[in-house]
Amino acid sequence: MPRLYSFLLANFLLLLLSGPRAFAHDPIFGIGPHVLFKGGLETSLHLDQASAGASKDSEVVLEIAYGITGDWSAGIELPYVFRDESTASSNGTSDIELFTKYRFWREDSLGVQESAAISLLVNVDNADEKVDPPLGNGAVDSVIGITYGYESLKWYRWVSLRKLNPGRNSAGFELGDKYLLDFAGGWRPKPPVYRDPDTVWLLELNAEFADRASLNGNDIADSGGTEWFLSPGIFWTSRNFAVKAGLQLPLTSDLNGSQEDSDYRFSSTFEWHL
Repeated sequence: MPRLYSFLLANFLLLLLSGPRAFAHDPIFGIGPHVLFKGGLETSLHLDQASAGASKDSEVVLEIAYGITGDWSAGIELPYVFRDESTASSNGTSDIELFTKYRFWREDSLGVQESAAISLLVNVDNADEKVDPPLGNGAVDSVIGITYGYESLKWYRWVSLRKLNPGRNSAGFELGDKYLLDFAGGWRPKPPVYRDPDTVWLLELNAEFADRASLNGNDIADSGGTEWFLSPGIFWTSRNFAVKAGLQLPLTSDLNGSQEDSDYRFSSTFEWHL
């Protein structure tokens, strides 16, 4: 009888994985291959904070995403930023971000789904640059990425790689190229029960490799470098509502010049699927 129960539960999860679902799990600081079902609408509110020495940035972001097909989704992020540095502070709307993700591969087996996707994000230049500190860098930047994910009854794993392609602003300033490499795992303490709340614990390893920024073609000494983070988190879902929260803790840092090392980064997300 226990084998029968296990067989039925595994096949029920497979049906969930194979058909339209309200939620699929993705990492908090990295990216995963999750896309919305066709015609699905997701609204979410992100609350983020980052601290490095005397600087602290807080951000509230409204995100809206839509499932164009079962493998392709797109959306928009509308951020409001609070920037606080040792000598000045400012707040206001920051650069709007447009994003899309396409899942180009998916394979289902008993109780398991594996998939891979590519993504594109474009950072539109609309933030106020006249305040001190400025709320954006005054350029249009883009981020391209690729990700793989594995999802089962108990275990999750993801890996992703993204590259920032910076633009140059009217003053000749340009961020350096940046690569973001993310490894993540998830563990569900107990099997999911239909309509009951579900909890998955997450642990991520995040790395950032950035070239120096430049001004009119000249490198800026106090910019660029490498940082590694260990990031525990949680993903809790109930019906069509979800909460994600995680904390990035610095492991190692090798930043160029006199930059302040990161103290921490916190991210939380409240999602609602329609």
